[in-house]
Amino acid sequence: MLPLNLSGDPATPLKLLFLGAHSDDIEIGCGGTVLRLLSERANVDVTWVVFSAAPQREQEARTSASLLLQQAARQNVKVLGFRDGFFPYEGLQLKESFETLKKEVEPDLIFTHHRDDRHQDHRTISDLTWNTWRRHLIVEYEIPKYDADLGTPNCFVPISEDLCARKARHICEVFRSESGKTWLTEQTFQAVLRLRGIECASPTGYAEAFHCRKFIVAP
Repeated sequence: MLPLNLSGDPATPLKLLFLGAHSDDIEIGCGGTVLRLLSERANVDVTWVVFSAAPQREQEARTSASLLLQQAARQNVKVLGFRDGFFPYEGLQLKESFETLKKEVEPDLIFTHHRDDRHQDHRTISDLTWNTWRRHLIVEYEIPKYDADLGTPNCFVPISEDLCARKARHICEVFRSESGKTWLTEQTFQAVLRLRGIECASPTGYAEAFHCRKFIVAP
C-alpha cells in the first residue's frame, strides 16, 4: 500500500472544500481527518458547506465548525436552508448553489458524500459535486446508519487514538438535537474507526475511510 501525500509549497495554502447535506454529516464522515490535516498543515484554507439545517441544527453546525476549524488559516462556513429529505426534488436550486460555489472556491481536495449512500440527500450532493468539479481530487466519506450501506472504501486516513476520541466526543456533545437517536453514541463512531483501522493496517489501529474514484499518478 502506497501513501498519497498532499505535498506542494508549504507557503501556498492547501484549499479544502467540505460538503455535507446535513449539519453533522461532515463531522461523522471525516471529522478525524479534519483534525489531523489542520494539526499537520500550517496554511489550510477551508470552505465548509452544510446544505440543510433547521434553526437549532444551524446553530449546532456553526458551533461545530468553529470548534473543529480553530487551526485553519482561513475558514468560510456556509449553512444553507434546503429542505431535509427533499434534495432530489430541489435539484434546480441545489444546482444553482453549486454553480455559485464553483465561482468562489478552487479547491485542491474535496470531501463529499459517497455516490452509493442510500440517503437521497447524500446521493444528490455527491452527484452534484462530480457534476461541478470534474478535474479535482474528490474523496467520498461514509455515514453509518440503518441502511447498512458503508460499502468497500479504497482510501484510508490513519487517525490517532486521541483524535478518534475527540471526534466521537465532539459529535455527541455538539449535536444535542440528535441525542434521542440510538446511533448517536461515541461507541458507534469508535467502532467504524476501529474497523477501518484494521482494513488499512493503521499503526494506531484507527482510521477514517473514503471512496476515491479518480486520481492521477504524477512522477
